[in-house]
Amino acid sequence: MKPLQNIKVLDLSRVLAGPFCTMILSDLGAEVVKVEVPGTGDDARSFGPFRNGQSLYFLSINRGKKSVSLNLKTDRGKAVFRDLVKHFDVLVENFRPGTMERLGLGYETLRGLNPKLIYAASSGYGHSGPHSKKASYDILAQAMGGIMSITGWPDTPPTRVGMSLGDITASLYAAIGILAALQYRNATGIGQKVDVSMLDCQVSILENAITRYQVEGTPPGPIGNRHPTIAPFQAFKASDRYFVVACGNNSLWQRLCEAIQRPDLLQNDAFATNELRTQNLQSLVGELDKTFCTKTADEWVAVIDGAGVPCGPINTIDKVLTEPQVNARNMIVEVDDKQAGTVKIAGNPIKMSFLQDNASRGPAPEIGEHNLEVLSQMLGLTEQEVKTLKDNGVL
Repeated sequence: MKPLQNIKVLDLSRVLAGPFCTMILSDLGAEVVKVEVPGTGDDARSFGPFRNGQSLYFLSINRGKKSVSLNLKTDRGKAVFRDLVKHFDVLVENFRPGTMERLGLGYETLRGLNPKLIYAASSGYGHSGPHSKKASYDILAQAMGGIMSITGWPDTPPTRVGMSLGDITASLYAAIGILAALQYRNATGIGQKVDVSMLDCQVSILENAITRYQVEGTPPGPIGNRHPTIAPFQAFKASDRYFVVACGNNSLWQRLCEAIQRPDLLQNDAFATNELRTQNLQSLVGELDKTFCTKTADEWVAVIDGAGVPCGPINTIDKVLTEPQVNARNMIVEVDDKQAGTVKIAGNPIKMSFLQDNASRGPAPEIGEHNLEVLSQMLGLTEQEVKTLKDNGVL
């Protein structure tokens, strides 16, 4: 039995922030039913890359879910939706705030139908505040949340993190909020609204940038791939490519110097402490570069790792797929899709004693594929009634 085996999730979300959240819940055992616009479905169905006409973008985060097509702009569609809500534990949406209210399906309305409902809303700026109703995308969250101002190299244009950090972070926080709300409901019998803002989430992961500003008096800027307060803690160029070394304390620094046969660095007063190494980083990096350029990255990783110092290669995506540790943890799983064939996707990083971690996932649903199954089982509609709804443009 999976942790969320008996939890039913009604997923109105599209593209990434919401679907990634419901993917997490699905991996933990929840039954996720997507509600999609008839004919077009989730916007992500039109996002590449494609294989045999199937969006692998959509497949990668919607595998194993069910799909119901429902036109929420029709009165009958809204009525069907209101009936469905009564049978679900969680609702997830990532519309611009106010959209559900304009449809007559806002939280206050739905909680009247199902007081135990957990209503999780993920949006750019949240459901309160002066920017609440503004449109947003991942890059705006990264920009306004400060992440872009500290990413990249000095004297280069602001840099977006190379994946959708704004969306993904909101997904993770939304999933945490949902799980907390479910626990609260277990204790009280009462559901609640979970309101997650992409901007809020970016601010929450600024780590020490906020405190550094208060100490230093100037806003932190981009510093490349090094750590702002720990050294050496960055990428270095070997004879063939870059690799990473991370010395988080003086003991590791000593082991590194001994492993690379540079005992002279231990005698250099400028490198005696982490604070001094950070202050004298330019000369420190210069000394290490002299040594690291003499061997390949793989050779250095073997030597340094053998000394117990954290280090590793900078894997390109093809190497991630074949990384032994990644595969040993079942982090690359397969989806057999009738359109796209066999596709490798990321697995579930949450490993639990009683959570079966299969090597495959179910396929992504077609738009409305589960109309009959869901509407007959939950609402008692007959096959003819479902067909009539489809003929009338409701499904």
